[in-house]
Amino acid sequence: MKLFGSTTSPYVRRLRILLRDHDYEFVNLDIFADDDRKTLLANNPTMRVPALQDGEQSVYDSRIIYRYLSEKLNLSQISWQQENLFTLIDAANDSLVSILLSKRSGLPVEQDILFFNLQRQRVDSVLTTLNDEVAHSQFNQWDYLAICLFCLLDWVEFRELADWRQHPHLVEFYQWAQQQAGVVETDPR
Repeated sequence: MKLFGSTTSPYVRRLRILLRDHDYEFVNLDIFADDDRKTLLANNPTMRVPALQDGEQSVYDSRIIYRYLSEKLNLSQISWQQENLFTLIDAANDSLVSILLSKRSGLPVEQDILFFNLQRQRVDSVLTTLNDEVAHSQFNQWDYLAICLFCLLDWVEFRELADWRQHPHLVEFYQWAQQQAGVVETDPR
């Protein structure tokens, strides 16, 4: 298996942590460099990371890759409640990626503009909800769901995109998660 991605992507990092005890090759791409964009396009027509190549099978998107890996590696199935929590984590990630790319494109992300206001509102709502879910013990095992939440929080911290530290249960979770397997060796810093 080959996992195509970048070391700074929270979507890629979650899979790297998940696969830490499995045999796979990580292909680190600079998704903004011309040659690496060509490699990405050859392995994922959406031109997004991650992408997984397993023999003749190509799989795109971290959620779908997880589903594929869970079947291939006999990982535990996720519940509908967990699916909803994945959706929350991915919604915040997607909004923050939009803000980061807009910022890098020179757009006025801090101004009172509908698109950016909606992204910030979504992130705030999701973080508040995730804080409550942590308080209700939804993330007390180091499983893929917890890995995804950690990767979101650490990426937000790394990119300085939002203030999630106002949520005490997220802070407590983050401190616990920093001690878990796979975190140090996948740190994008």
